[in-house]
Amino acid sequence: MKQIPLFKVFMAEEVDQPLLDVIHSGYIGEGEQVLAFEKALKEFFKTPYLTTLNNGTAGLHLAYHMALHQDGPKTWYNSNDAEVISTPITCTATNEPIIANGARVVWADVDPITGSIDPDDIERKITPKTKAISMVHWGGNPCDIERINAIAKKHDLKVIEDGAHAMGMEYKGKMVGNWSDYTMISLQAIKHITSVDGGILMMKSEKDYERAKLLRWYGIDRTIREGIDLRCELDVPESGYKFHMNDVCAVVGLTNFKHVNEILKKHRENAAYYYEAFKGHDNIVCCPENPDGKSAFWLFTIHMNNRDEVMQKMKEEGIMTSKVHARNDTHSMFADSFDPNLPGVEQFNRTHLCIPVGWWVTEEDRERIAKLVIKYAK
Repeated sequence: MKQIPLFKVFMAEEVDQPLLDVIHSGYIGEGEQVLAFEKALKEFFKTPYLTTLNNGTAGLHLAYHMALHQDGPKTWYNSNDAEVISTPITCTATNEPIIANGARVVWADVDPITGSIDPDDIERKITPKTKAISMVHWGGNPCDIERINAIAKKHDLKVIEDGAHAMGMEYKGKMVGNWSDYTMISLQAIKHITSVDGGILMMKSEKDYERAKLLRWYGIDRTIREGIDLRCELDVPESGYKFHMNDVCAVVGLTNFKHVNEILKKHRENAAYYYEAFKGHDNIVCCPENPDGKSAFWLFTIHMNNRDEVMQKMKEEGIMTSKVHARNDTHSMFADSFDPNLPGVEQFNRTHLCIPVGWWVTEEDRERIAKLVIKYAK
């Protein structure tokens, strides 16, 4: 029986030689390969304000850092006077950097079918302590980005997009990364494009971009200047992190990135097939694609009342399915943020299931997956 995974690492066949060249070049830190990768990414996302990092969570940490401390170290907040509104339907990596930056998470409810954060509940949760709003594009399907940014502008708040799933996502004719103050894209092992591990942070302002480049490497200005020893003589105005990407990861990412359009095309074709296959089946509800956007379909999410039973049956058939992420507001680390009134979160968490949709899923595979889901869903 053929096993069909939910996730699979894409590694370009032609990566070996470029990787060996870098490994044996004598320079494997942040260098020419990182610059070349960033150049390709800036062209793809159509933004000049993009920096690579060693993982996506680092991108979120930097975004929250800059949103919460807009004027540098003079504006540090503690957990008693800074809040970030976010969603619990995500990986804990979305929300852990909030508390790591000394702020408190305030949970907003989600749409029970799409899992997208609810703009109405965001607005209800805003207080004088609110400093930022974080949204997650579940499976690469865009949230109501424009409305959330309008709410933020009204209340003078920063907006962070967790686009870990959203490589190649579009919204109202623009590529992801061109709407909010900060947008993170993940390059982790099983995402559309991997650099072994890595992340992208895009920003709206040049000021934030220049600041992010400093903060990703201890706050040190790495620009080569005549007569200055960059490690020893430059002032460091703001404490930073070791979040930069290296040339080894960059050359893997750059080589894989040449295949991004074909990978996205396959994900979208498989998703289109599932929408048609499940049409009219009362026991299966598909997460709809935002009509104002174009999902990256890193996940294809469906809902049924007997989700756990279906997941077990599919496992017995050799097909991996998963919730991928469950609500994380109930973890002990978020105890001070508990909110008992999140009905959309409760419903989504009870019924959602993700089925294989990626570039490795053949036409025969997707037909088999759809037939079995229809067979077992109740």
